[in-house]
Formats: sequence, C-alpha cells, structure tokens
Amino acid sequence: MDKGRRIITDPNAESAEADKPAFIARPEGAPVYHGFGIVEESNTNGWLFGAITEYIGEQYGDGFVVAPDGSRAGLVWEVGSGEFSLILEPEPERWGVYAVWFPTAMHSTDDLVSNFRAVLPALIEAYKHAQ
Repeated sequence: MDKGRRIITDPNAESAEADKPAFIARPEGAPVYHGFGIVEESNTNGWLFGAITEYIGEQYGDGFVVAPDGSRAGLVWEVGSGEFSLILEPEPERWGVYAVWFPTAMHSTDDLVSNFRAVLPALIEAYKHAQ
C-alpha cells in the first residue's frame, strides 16, 4: 500500500496563520507553491527546481519550476521515458502544470539537478508559449 510521499517544506517560509504550515496558509501576495522547498543547487541561469515531495530514491513525485522572473509552474515528474505534456492550462498564478520525465534514477541532489537540466529546455519553451 502506498502511504504517500514525504513533502519537503521550507522551514523559513512565513505562514498567514501561526497554527498552520506556510503551504496551507499562504500569506497574501506570496507565490503559488509558497512553503515548499527550493533546491538551490538546481539554479541554472536563474531557473530553479522546487520540491513538493521527496525525490531521492523515488520514482515519481511533485515539484515546481521557478522562472528567472519568479513566476512558477507545477511539475508532475516520473523517472523513465515519456512525453513532456501539459496537464493544466496556464492561469493567473502559474504558467501551467506539466508532466515531465526524468531520464535517470535519483540517488542524490546531484542526480535531481542533472534531471532538471535535462527537461529544462522543454520547460523554457512552455514558459515562452504561456506568456
């Protein structure tokens, strides 16, 4: 039985309500996916991977991408091969949600960075298309 995925939160993210985590009680004006972790090592010309669920040792999960202008899009990722595709159309708070396929298993953050960089060209094109 799948017990779900461990989420990755930003312990420094401000919450609008003291008794709730930041990703549930997002402060007014905070970007979508506020309260989840940004993987700083993934920084590639200002593009960043944000982790919603644990990625080390996992075969699938959820994340997001932060563009250099700070705008964000959701990612549903899986290790393997498949087609990059749009899951949810762009809306005011995010420029879409996309299915991405990471080419290699992730045993470390370095593996995540390599996988993120492998799908980044498609994400950049999706960002341009959504503008």
